[in-house]
Amino acid sequence: MNFIEELQWRGMLHQATPEVEAHLNSGKRIGYIGFDPTAPSLTIGNFVQIMILKFFQLSGHQPIVLMGGATGRIGDPSGKDKERDLKSFEELDANLARQMEQFKKFLDFDSADNKALVKNNYDFYASMNVLEFLRDIGKNITVNYMQSKDSVKTRLSGDGEGMSFTEFSYQVLQGYDFVHLYNNVGCTIQMGGSDQWGNITSGTHLIGKMLEDAKAYAVTTPLLTKADGSKFGKSEEGNIWLDPDMTSPYKFYQFWINSNDADIPKFIRYFSLKSREEIEAMEKEMEGNPQALKRALADELTARVHSPEELETVKAVTELLFGKNASKESLLSLPEKALETIGGEIPKFQVAKSDFENGTDITTLLTELTSMLPSKSEARRAIQGNAVSVNKEKVNQLDEAITAANLLHGRFIMVENGKKNKFLIEAV
Repeated sequence: MNFIEELQWRGMLHQATPEVEAHLNSGKRIGYIGFDPTAPSLTIGNFVQIMILKFFQLSGHQPIVLMGGATGRIGDPSGKDKERDLKSFEELDANLARQMEQFKKFLDFDSADNKALVKNNYDFYASMNVLEFLRDIGKNITVNYMQSKDSVKTRLSGDGEGMSFTEFSYQVLQGYDFVHLYNNVGCTIQMGGSDQWGNITSGTHLIGKMLEDAKAYAVTTPLLTKADGSKFGKSEEGNIWLDPDMTSPYKFYQFWINSNDADIPKFIRYFSLKSREEIEAMEKEMEGNPQALKRALADELTARVHSPEELETVKAVTELLFGKNASKESLLSLPEKALETIGGEIPKFQVAKSDFENGTDITTLLTELTSMLPSKSEARRAIQGNAVSVNKEKVNQLDEAITAANLLHGRFIMVENGKKNKFLIEAV
C-alpha cells in the first residue's frame, strides 16, 4: 500500500509539505498524531485520525499515538472561538488511561517490524522548568510567526475575549512534541486534521530551527462534514462515542444506518478497511440500494469498534424491533445488556418485583401497574382481539397471571399490543 496514494483515492488528503511522498517511498518512516484526553472516550470524530494511523501502518510505516498528558492540561485553541474550560489533572489522567486502552483495538502494537507505539507528552515536560522552556524552546519561535496561525488570528481578530497566554503557547508545546519525537525516536512526519496545520507546521519550523540538517514533514486530512454541511461525528442526541457504555453498540450501528444516502460513499472510503477494488465492486453490486451499502458499512464498523459478537446482538435487537418475523426464540436468546438497549428504544415501565412474585393479572399490568392501555375495557378488547403478547407469546385469557417466571434475566418482560406497539417492563 502506498500511503499518499491511498489517502488520495479515499479523498482523505488535504495538505502535505513538499517531498513527503518521496520521503515515504524511500523507506519505513515513523509518523504520529496527537490526541488530547479531554473526554473519557474517543469519538467517531477521532476515528478519522485513527484510520490515518491505520493506513500508515498498513503501508509499512510505524505509527505513534501521542497522548496529550501535557497539552491536554493547556487546551487546544484550534477551531474554538472562546477559551476552553480546563480539566482537572485527575480527570485528564483517567481519560488518558481509558483512551489508551481503546487504541489497542485499532492498531497493531505487537508486530515486530512496525508495531505502533504510545507516548505521553507529559513525560517530555515533567522535569523541564519554565526557564528551560522559555530559553531552549521559546527562543526559537517568534510571536510574529505564532500570530500568523489561523487558530490565533481568528481569536485575536474577533470581538470576543481574545486568547490567554496559556492557549497562545499551545502551538509551542505541540511544536516541541515533534522536536522531541524527531530527536528520540526518529519520527519525521506529523499528521492530523486540516485545523491542525498551523500547530503541525510550528513543529516542522522548530525542528528546522533547533536541529541541524533536520527535515520534517506534515500531512493533514480534510475536516469531514456531512452532506448537509454539518460537522461529522454527532447525532441529534450528541457525540457518538467509541465506548459502549457511552454510546451503545446498537446506537452506534443505527448512526450509520440512519446516515444520509449522499454521505455513504465518503464514509465508506474514510472508514472501511476494504481495498479500492472491493469498495468499487460493492458499490457497483449495490447500485441504487443505499440501504444495503449502509448495512455493509455498519456491519464492518460495529464488528471492528465493538466486536463480532456485539454485532450479532445488535442485529438481533434490530430484528426484534423492526423485523416482521421476530420470534420468541430470538427474544429469549438476547443477553441482558441487549434488553437494556431495547429499553432505551421503546417505552419502558418500571414495576415492583414483588408484584410479579405475588403474580398479577394481565389487565391490571396493562392498565394499573403501567399505562400501556387507558382502561381495563380496552385491555380486554385487545386481549380478545388476539393483539396482546407477552415475551412473544399471545395472551388468550383475560385473567392470565404474569409472574416472576415471565421475567427475562430476572428483570424484563416484553409486551406487544398489535404489530407496532412494543413496550418493555423492568422489575425493580
